[in-house]
Amino acid sequence: MEFFDNIFVIAAQWIRDTLATLGFTSIWIEMSMGVVYLVCILGICTLAALFYVLYERKLAGYIQYRPGPNRLGPHGWFQTVADAIKLLTKEDVVPANADKAIHLLAPLFIFVPTVLALAVIPFGKGMAALDLNLGIFYLIAVTSLSTIPIFMAGWGSNNKYSLLGSMRAVAQMVSYEVPLVFSLLGVVMIAQTLQLQGIVEAQSKIWFIFLQPLGFIIYIIAAIAETNRAPFDLPEGESELTAGVYTEYSGMKWALFFLAEYCNLFIVSAVGTTMFLGGWHGPFLPGWAWFLIKTHLLFSFFIWVRWTFPRIRVDQLMSFGWKVLVPAALANLFLTGIGIYIFNNGLGW
Repeated sequence: MEFFDNIFVIAAQWIRDTLATLGFTSIWIEMSMGVVYLVCILGICTLAALFYVLYERKLAGYIQYRPGPNRLGPHGWFQTVADAIKLLTKEDVVPANADKAIHLLAPLFIFVPTVLALAVIPFGKGMAALDLNLGIFYLIAVTSLSTIPIFMAGWGSNNKYSLLGSMRAVAQMVSYEVPLVFSLLGVVMIAQTLQLQGIVEAQSKIWFIFLQPLGFIIYIIAAIAETNRAPFDLPEGESELTAGVYTEYSGMKWALFFLAEYCNLFIVSAVGTTMFLGGWHGPFLPGWAWFLIKTHLLFSFFIWVRWTFPRIRVDQLMSFGWKVLVPAALANLFLTGIGIYIFNNGLGW
């Protein structure tokens, strides 16, 4: 079992030893390992997005009692591949008055925060590309960048519906980042570390979901809003904004935004697993297997929420974030501080 737990660490060390044997200096070895990590991260993003596109359609069909994709391949499992081929061969239409450079760069930059965030997530013990001492700060910083390509898409399209959709998205994401960060600070206060590996290690005896139930609920709600998923998918309000920020996009550039949505949802599920669900801790199976199982279950919960609850109004969305979630998150921090003080002084820890 220990071999399966450390198989990726062993593989990384084997690559390092091989490069050293070939005469590479330490700088070139680290640069080469960075390229390997980047390729692996991009592979994880692509495979996760392709799988979860089809998985959501299947699960949504089960929830709403309809078949979903069931024609192409066994049980419709090749439908995602066919959709990808279709989108790759579709004509790319760019509005004549659009800012063509920004219009092109927006769907490419949308993946940058996702790739940067995946670099610090520990998929198992010692299985993080970057094990930073300020891992939480780094994670919050890079995921906050996702507002920039969204606004680029709305501005570069030179379309009032796209611009309104992007402004909605930026306002929504900035507003819900506040309670999301506060919900994570409660975990940091208990773990006494900003390092993601250390936070997972601190959950070896008890998961933080049991010590921070309110923080976990706030995190889940804020994460749904951060990823622009229903019932908080206001940037794409079909009833009033046509297709919102995506109105002027077609073909593969349109598809990149939705692939990024699934990658971002995988990120928030992985972060939720790391911060609240014990990360790689679990019996019998390798740590990375437990991590993927927990992340998958959390991802499935997000899908269930999307296909169960109706979309709310934009004023309700903003009011709920500032008037309910932010005070609740601050109250959770206050109660956490009191609990830590009582525990430390009452038990002499």
